[in-house]
Amino acid sequence: MSSQITTAFVKQYGENVFHLSQQKGSRLAPHVRNETQKGKARFFDRIGKTDPVKKTSRHSDTPLVESEHSRRMVTLVDYEWADLIDDQDKIRILISPESEYALAAAWSLGRAKDDELIAAANGSAYSGEDGTTAVVVPASQKIGASSGSAESKLNVRTLRFVQEVFGENDVDENEPRFICVSQKQLTNMLGETEVTSSDYNSVKALVQGEIDTFLGFKFIRSQQLVLRSGALAYADDGSVGSGSRDANGHERCFAWAQSGLLLSTGKDMQSKISERGDKSYSTQVYACLSIGATRMEEEKVVEVLCDLG
Repeated sequence: MSSQITTAFVKQYGENVFHLSQQKGSRLAPHVRNETQKGKARFFDRIGKTDPVKKTSRHSDTPLVESEHSRRMVTLVDYEWADLIDDQDKIRILISPESEYALAAAWSLGRAKDDELIAAANGSAYSGEDGTTAVVVPASQKIGASSGSAESKLNVRTLRFVQEVFGENDVDENEPRFICVSQKQLTNMLGETEVTSSDYNSVKALVQGEIDTFLGFKFIRSQQLVLRSGALAYADDGSVGSGSRDANGHERCFAWAQSGLLLSTGKDMQSKISERGDKSYSTQVYACLSIGATRMEEEKVVEVLCDLG
């Protein structure tokens, strides 16, 4: 039994269950490539870019252009959630909390989807015939937020560098692009003249104090982002791997084109509410989920290291 259920007892706290502040489910899953799979691992094949051969004479031999094949492996991870409600608890409260527990479980497992996608964006993808080759995010796909003379939180200057990376990689302009940032980075962006000015952005940011889309990126807020560990220097032009600035402890935000990240679902969230005979016939609320995620293409994901100071 959850030791916190006594906070819902009628004498002290009234009749209603009140959910505390939390992210209600996944914010990233609707904006990536979604697939399903059976079995612990699944491979997703890729075909690389090819170039035509110029014909230089009549009746020349037909050229053979060999397409480059590669693959990415997704391994499922299992998540579970459960809590108990004693019959004695139901006597003391005026509500039946099973549905509220199920809702809390759904929100929790939704956040787990975001955790897997965040790890896939910043971590190693697995390639090769048997999926044993680890592929890290290359330095060319990392941008350090900078004001030009110092490290900074996310700003318009940095977004332009990110936009430039996508352009240089020939990422399809018609494919939706997103950027995942924390509230701290959003707050800094709202302080930028180019963002708050109606000459640069929509009235929505002015009136509601929020950013939806800017410079072609739809902003997704998450407080689940992780920090960079270990020293990592970046130059004043935003490039990572050179210069003398230390990005250790910086927030690992990231931008992506929709097909650049993949979420594979082996078993979508399932929930059960049943009695537990081994627990004095308490009611158990149970939920589970099997998912995996990977970065499908390095060129479509950019890590953006942002100061937290």
